[in-house]
Amino acid sequence: MTFNKLWAPWRIEYITNPKEEGCFLCNYPKEQNDVDRLILYRGKYSFVIMNFYPYNNGHLMIAPYQHTSEISDLDTDTRIEIFGLLDKSVAILRETINAEGFNIGLNLGAVAGAGIKDHLHWHIVPRWQGDTNFMPVLGHTKVLSEGLKETYMKLRKKFAEINFSD
Repeated sequence: MTFNKLWAPWRIEYITNPKEEGCFLCNYPKEQNDVDRLILYRGKYSFVIMNFYPYNNGHLMIAPYQHTSEISDLDTDTRIEIFGLLDKSVAILRETINAEGFNIGLNLGAVAGAGIKDHLHWHIVPRWQGDTNFMPVLGHTKVLSEGLKETYMKLRKKFAEINFSD
């Protein structure tokens, strides 16, 4: 059996940078500094934030405000809102940055790959046909076609239009 490898050498910055005190998924929403913290949407129970160390342009995370590592700790309203935001996020990414597919996932626990093991969060990674090439493998470099802030401003306009009644 052969194993495929996901090369992400540009994420070494995340691994080697000093970690902030506390949980950034708890702290950032309290700051009311959405542009600098790349928060795209604040719901009643959860929020959407761009990943500072993305695998691809438009890599988003959805997290509950509640600090927990267990899905069973989330109440029904929170679960419904999170899955509604997953749906809306996919639609926005398709429309805004022409994403052709998505990797969507939740890592439960450190052994499952959770970099933030104490606070649940779902990843949405947009994908395009041919988005993997020689650069990450040979050059240890990921080519992101647009800056985080530029992508944030595009997406923010669409997230401002979210309406859960439609």
